[in-house]
Amino acid sequence: MTGDFEMSRKTEQLGGVLVTLLMLIVLLAAAGYWLWQDYQRFRTAPLQIAGQGINYHIKPGTSLSEVANDLADKGILRQPFYLRGLALDMGVSNKIKAGEYLIEANTTPEKLLDQLVRGKVVQYSLTLIEGWTFKQALEAVRNHPMISQTLTSLSTEQIMEKLGHPGVYPEGRFFPDTYLFPRGTTDAQLLKGAYQRMQEVLAEEWQNRAGELVLKTPYEALILASIIEKETGIAAERGQISGVFSRRLRKGMRLQTDPTVIYGMGESYDGNIRSQDLTTDTPYNTYVHAGLTPTPIALPGRAAIHAALHPADGDSLYFVATGDGGHYFSATLEEHNRAVQKYQLKRTAP
Repeated sequence: MTGDFEMSRKTEQLGGVLVTLLMLIVLLAAAGYWLWQDYQRFRTAPLQIAGQGINYHIKPGTSLSEVANDLADKGILRQPFYLRGLALDMGVSNKIKAGEYLIEANTTPEKLLDQLVRGKVVQYSLTLIEGWTFKQALEAVRNHPMISQTLTSLSTEQIMEKLGHPGVYPEGRFFPDTYLFPRGTTDAQLLKGAYQRMQEVLAEEWQNRAGELVLKTPYEALILASIIEKETGIAAERGQISGVFSRRLRKGMRLQTDPTVIYGMGESYDGNIRSQDLTTDTPYNTYVHAGLTPTPIALPGRAAIHAALHPADGDSLYFVATGDGGHYFSATLEEHNRAVQKYQLKRTAP
């Protein structure tokens, strides 16, 4: 009788344990299902970002866990461990890239991870203007708040050496364009890119140059293009101006172009060219010296380079500014002198 009682009691205890285990399994299953459903909602639910978005910076060496915890501390991310789990599911736990990111409103965790893995960082811009001198371009680079300055204390010669081009005169060597870059890009990196871009454009245009040019090298083309860039107020006139300069070079005539005089004057130029300036002997004074200037005088754009290598046909050897941005072209000195009297009464033809 006692044995039967003990057996019954143990059976009841075992049954209780099984019931308890079953209840725990049910609860765990329910909790797991709820967590799974919550995780699925997390994947596609927008992050807690107000307004148009925020700029978020990830320093080099930062782990995904650190990013998740930081976003949670900032109230942007609801469950940091969900983000780590999502990264595991996507196979990108160790693939996020450092940089500055714009996290827009309505960004989901999946979109955020895709952004961090692809390195879609915030891009800033700097425009180098056609016709600028190297000094102006360098000043623009130095004044940009998102560019890291490493060349500030260096001379022009030292800068070119740092860029990997020792002994190269910098004028005209950097392509005028709008450059996009992330925060922290150095001045050297941006200038190297602009230098390389000019090399590429010049090579492309030289490869497709017109035949029987007076220009013998790509560098001569760069010099002439810089003069055309400074002389041209109307884009459609580039080819005509190139034609005038090419014919004068072929005939051995001096170019007699004011921008070269201004460049040779340097810091002494105050906005006016006087008669004595036209006769002052500087290497860049094309009223004094025949041929091209020793170097470019500005940053020429592709259109000016193309014009230098595709001079327009014609017989004009002179041109004078008409005051509206354009020029009057003449084939003879007599016609040119009349144009000077008409359009620039205060100046005597050279």
